Amino acid sequence: MKPYHILLLIAGYFGILLFISFLTNKGGSNSDFFKAGKESPWYLVAFGMIGASLSGVTFISVPGWVEASQFSYFQVVLGYIVGYAVIGLVLLPLYYRLNLTSIYTYLEGRFGTFSYKTGASFFLLSRIIGASFRLYLVAVVLQSLVFDEMGIPFWVTVSITILLIWLYTFKSGIKTIVWTDTLQTLFMLIAVGVAIYYVSTDLGISGSEIFSLVSDSDLSKMFFFEDWRAGTYFPKQFLSGAFIAIVMTGLDQDMMQKNLTCRNLKDAQKNMFWFTIVLTFVNLVFLTLGLLLTMYAQKNGVDAHKDQLFSTIATQSGLGIGIAVFFLLGLIAAAYSSADSALTSLTTSFSIDILDIEKKYDEKKQVRIRKRIHILISFVLIAVIIIFKYVIADATVIAKLFTFAGYTYGPLLGLYAFGLFTKINVKDFWVPIVAILTPFIGYAISYYCSTYLNFDFGFFILILNGAITFLGLVLIRAKQH
Repeated sequence: MKPYHILLLIAGYFGILLFISFLTNKGGSNSDFFKAGKESPWYLVAFGMIGASLSGVTFISVPGWVEASQFSYFQVVLGYIVGYAVIGLVLLPLYYRLNLTSIYTYLEGRFGTFSYKTGASFFLLSRIIGASFRLYLVAVVLQSLVFDEMGIPFWVTVSITILLIWLYTFKSGIKTIVWTDTLQTLFMLIAVGVAIYYVSTDLGISGSEIFSLVSDSDLSKMFFFEDWRAGTYFPKQFLSGAFIAIVMTGLDQDMMQKNLTCRNLKDAQKNMFWFTIVLTFVNLVFLTLGLLLTMYAQKNGVDAHKDQLFSTIATQSGLGIGIAVFFLLGLIAAAYSSADSALTSLTTSFSIDILDIEKKYDEKKQVRIRKRIHILISFVLIAVIIIFKYVIADATVIAKLFTFAGYTYGPLLGLYAFGLFTKINVKDFWVPIVAILTPFIGYAISYYCSTYLNFDFGFFILILNGAITFLGLVLIRAKQH
């Protein structure tokens, strides 16, 4: 597939997104940008959230993970189910009852201003790094497939990518994203289906034989109970999955902003229910694809592993232009369905939580400030992705993403757990200190256990950091009157 063919594909894809943006950009008010006027159909939100949850990281990394870790990731996915139930039954009723635009406003009412700003700041850090992780992975793939051959430097690739996202989100934000994410999720799932068809056909496996192949393969081992010290130990992965879902969806402005665009709480809960079912099945499909790709690579002597496995086989193995086209389409869709909502939620949180624009300015000035922040966040994402180019080693990106999330979302988990499940007040001024110290203490404990006790926390580091924050809040509790 020639580079200019790929450029035409990207141009056509973004042409469709810009057209959708044109159709939905009728208002451009902050209400549209932040909440879509609370008129989004729940089924569109549910379907679009699948793409945002999976992202380019899942699209690339999960299939590449099977060779080394088998189907152990599905233990995390099963934990998601519990986490999403907590979101639907505990967090969504809270957010709708308080009629929140930013979910971190809850912390101000529960603890005070310092806690509120701390929660919002940790989200901004978490989402900037997380979104940059995801976009970095896709940008690297596009760079190697297209732009290196054309002599275009990496920073230009990244800048153009962010510019295109900015173009279709700058006016109506989440109102546009609810619709574009639906389309992008569809493209991504079609791409996975096409890849499974091409690879299984080449391996001589019919559709009905895939199920028996998966069940009989050593690579499909799903549950690990043998070594409690290992990061893949089932209770660790399952509990980590539950808490990852709670913090990276339920305590994340990006994901919750979509839910809060539903007409009412009942619709938002239906969205979470169906989203959970479909996402669980889709992750199993990704793992199945990973097994097939690993078998294909072993059979044909393809020397590609981890994050390079899917892209190498799709574009360089001779399976045909069809799988290459759909792979690129799915990759672009997976990346931008996550990145566009991240850009919007970061703009929302910084505008409302950090600058307090709803409290300080009239509607016209709020819109002007929000547009400037949207541009500023775009430049921040570009800078962080370029930095990643020089600091990320060759490893599976999804593992890095979840490990990092354990440190940045841990304080949020502790804050919300303390707020929801206790009635204790805290000395608000000390909350930022507790939150900042938590990741350092968590890292020290994790390093000690790994080095001297041969105990790998894995994704369980999230729960550890949440517990440290919770205990820290107990220590700074205020005297009851």
